[in-house]
Amino acid sequence: MVTIYDVARHAGVSAATVSRVLNGHAKVDPALAERVTSSVAELGYRRNAVARNLRKSRTSLWAVIISDVENPFFTSMVRGVEDIALAAGYSVVLCNSDENPEKESNYIVAALTEQMAGVIISPSSNRVDDVKLLLDSGCPVVVIDRELHGLRTDTVLVDNERGAEQATAHLIDQGYRRIACIGGPRWLSTATHRYDGYRRALGTAGLSLEPSLVRFADFRERGGYDAMASLLDDGAEPDALFAANNLMTVGAMECLVQRDLAVPTDIAVVGFDTIPWADLIRPTLTTVSQPAYEVGRQAAQLLARRITKPDADATNVLLPTELQVRASSTRRISTGE
Repeated sequence: MVTIYDVARHAGVSAATVSRVLNGHAKVDPALAERVTSSVAELGYRRNAVARNLRKSRTSLWAVIISDVENPFFTSMVRGVEDIALAAGYSVVLCNSDENPEKESNYIVAALTEQMAGVIISPSSNRVDDVKLLLDSGCPVVVIDRELHGLRTDTVLVDNERGAEQATAHLIDQGYRRIACIGGPRWLSTATHRYDGYRRALGTAGLSLEPSLVRFADFRERGGYDAMASLLDDGAEPDALFAANNLMTVGAMECLVQRDLAVPTDIAVVGFDTIPWADLIRPTLTTVSQPAYEVGRQAAQLLARRITKPDADATNVLLPTELQVRASSTRRISTGE
């Protein structure tokens, strides 16, 4: 049987685009709509109206679409969702978009097709069309970790800017002045806010922002490694590093080890996100801790409320971070004696 995914592959578009065309949404590029229509006719795709009409209500399933299943932040967050969901009588289906908007789009279509009771999503891009597809269908949505502008949704975020500001200010207080920053993808609000916090701390301390000390990567371990290598190879000469997520911190630390640079003697390091082994390595690693479990717990509570009260005002939750100072960022400041 021909599926919506077969049509999407044949037309060279996302499954969400096919869904929008089939459901008569006006905001679809005419050329794309024509490709979808042609593919539907050529493949003989038919929607199963009988099965669709048999669905009198939504299932008891929630889809949790996260952007990176390998990131400990998201695994802890999902546990928070699950604990609340089970208590409320729902089961959780975990979907890993792998920071891929097309995979995310396919999961959204699957959530619609399976009539899931609600969706909690950490967006992999700034695109709002796919999430809007959920909202237009009446599917409750809670956005976590990353902002999506222009949509009325419940959101649970972390105070990323304040956390990054505290991390950078701590390094300044320790006497470091050439503080490098490895930031995340600039189109993601999480990365933007953390970079803004870094800049604010420098400005407050009267330090200039030096572009040579800034790199942007992909929130992945390899991205952190390559960014750290670039800082060293280009002669930026940082005496400290703020890495804007846990996986990039791991990559940067790996690079420093391979270059025989000691932490914090040669370069101090502060990472962002809870890292499970931060207390186990030597030196222990200073991090900005996020309340990952609480993010998931509050997102699940908001989704449960949205299901029972679909017309309630949107709620925006901003949770604090905590700077956990360890050995990787501290040093004895010279008194001049």
